Amino acid sequence: MWNWSVDEEKFKRENPKEYKLWRLTQLINYGLDGEKLDRQEVKIAWPKIKDRLDPYKKRAIEYLLWGKLYSLPNNLTFWNLSS
Repeated sequence: MWNWSVDEEKFKRENPKEYKLWRLTQLINYGLDGEKLDRQEVKIAWPKIKDRLDPYKKRAIEYLLWGKLYSLPNNLTFWNLSS
């Protein structure tokens, strides 16, 4: 994954913990590009990253990690997503 809007090297150097959370969020939201996520790392970071994730990807991760099925309302569409 290549991010054109962030200087990743500088971010990693200056704030490694926040970089790790940001990178994990980016990988989940925009694709893994052949990488694999560490299940334990995602579980540990979950409270901090869950609000930054795409709602549908968040739901999929919750299902895969904990078997939760209903974290989204049934009537969620693109038009009322931000409500």
